[in-house]
Order: sequence, then structure tokens, then C-alpha cells
Amino acid sequence: MSDQKRKGIYLLPNLLTTAGLFSGFFAVVSSMNGRFEAAAVAIFVAMIFDGLDGRVARMTNTQSDFGAEYDSMADMVSFGMAPALVAYNWGLTELGKLGWLAAFIYVAGAALRLARFNTQVGIADKRFFQGLASPAAAAVVSGLVWVGVEYDAVGTDYGFIVAAVTGLAGLLMVSNFKYNSFKEVNWHGKVPFVGLLLVLLIFVVVATEPALVLFLVFALYALAGPINTFRTVEKVTLDDVVGDHEEDADFNADKKKSNESVDNKQE
Repeated sequence: MSDQKRKGIYLLPNLLTTAGLFSGFFAVVSSMNGRFEAAAVAIFVAMIFDGLDGRVARMTNTQSDFGAEYDSMADMVSFGMAPALVAYNWGLTELGKLGWLAAFIYVAGAALRLARFNTQVGIADKRFFQGLASPAAAAVVSGLVWVGVEYDAVGTDYGFIVAAVTGLAGLLMVSNFKYNSFKEVNWHGKVPFVGLLLVLLIFVVVATEPALVLFLVFALYALAGPINTFRTVEKVTLDDVVGDHEEDADFNADKKKSNESVDNKQE
């Protein structure tokens, strides 16, 4: 018994994941109580914890299969269900079926996006995301709510805009548009002194109007994928927008090998 490896989970990265999960749950509860600003901020807080748990796990060499699965479940709550419910409670309730359909499109897009990401770990190009990442999509939706509350807008008066943004964010998550992941940035390297000044300037700008600045930043990032695709591809095809053409190519290659194997046996 003493020779058997003791089973357990790593505390620190999973504690950060739990904090992100709590933030997403808090966002849902806050939106149900009409506290939409707190709900939107909570989703952005969940993004911070989501960015920390993976990096802490790699820095402390505490990665695990349990941590990866737990992180996906937490992301589904914080960046899938929470933004959709916050948007629905703020601006989609009076649209009837159209309102909850827009929210469901977002939830389904987030689930499919996370499932596809998990199946492509280790084989996908780390420089790019295939489709809009779920935290960025959540930032667009929750940022819209935050801006609306900040400027005293009544969400139901802009229901069609909220539905369009929410549904579009969900569709962008399952698209083939490529988004820069910024994982190739060397965070350990040295930068000029002016680089530190630029970082300080960014913090100042965000602090002046956090709701508007964050929404605009993530909205522009969401639009960057389609813009780059239409700008770099001479003739845009359906595979450039939706579908898994790379997976289809692998399937066709396996099918070709299988047919060749059958032909060889027949010979």
C-alpha cells in the first residue's frame, strides 16, 4: 500500500480555476438580481483567473488531466452560460423566442468551441486560435452589457442589437477564422524602457473608461478574424468560414490508405 502512488489533485491551479468558476456563477446570480454591472465585471474577473490557472500550472509543473477537464467545465460556465444569461436578463427578455434563441446560439457555440479546442490540443498551430476564443467572446457580450449599464441604457430598448451581438459572438466561436493567440510573445525577454511607459499608458486609458475601452478592444479583436481572412485569401470559400477542412483532409487520406490496403489484399 505504501508503495502505491498517492492520488490527489494539485491545489493551486485548481483553486484558481474554482475562483473563475465562482466568478461565472456570481455573474449569473447578479444578473438575476438586476445587478448587471457587477455581473459583467465578474465575467472579466473570471477571464483573469482563467489566464492564471494554466500559466501557474505550467510554471509549477502541476499540469494534470483532471485540471484540464475541470478548466473546460469552468470555462463553459464562466464563458458559455454566464454571458448568455447576463445578456438575456439584460436585453433579450422581451424578444420572446428570438431572445432565448440568440442566447442559445451563444451557449451552443461556446460548447462546440471548447470541445473542438480540447480535441486539437497538441496538433493545432499555437500561434492562432481557430475561431474566436470563448473568453474573448464572453468579453464582447459582457462588455456590451457593461457599456449599456455605464451609459444608463435600458437593455430591452436595444434588444435586437443585443441579440445580434450575442448570436454573432456564438457563430464566430465555431468559425474557421484565425485569431492571433499571442502565445509567441516572449514574456521573459527584455524590452526598451519606452515599452514600460506604453504599458502604463494602456493601464491609464483602461482605468479612465474601463467598460468602453475593454468592449472596443475585444470587439475589434472579434472583427480581426474575418477581416484578416477576407484580406489574405484571394477567393474565400465555405471552408475558410465554417467546417473542418483539415479534418476532412485527414479523413480522406485515411480513406485512401484503406482503399489501397484493400486493393493490395485483393491482388
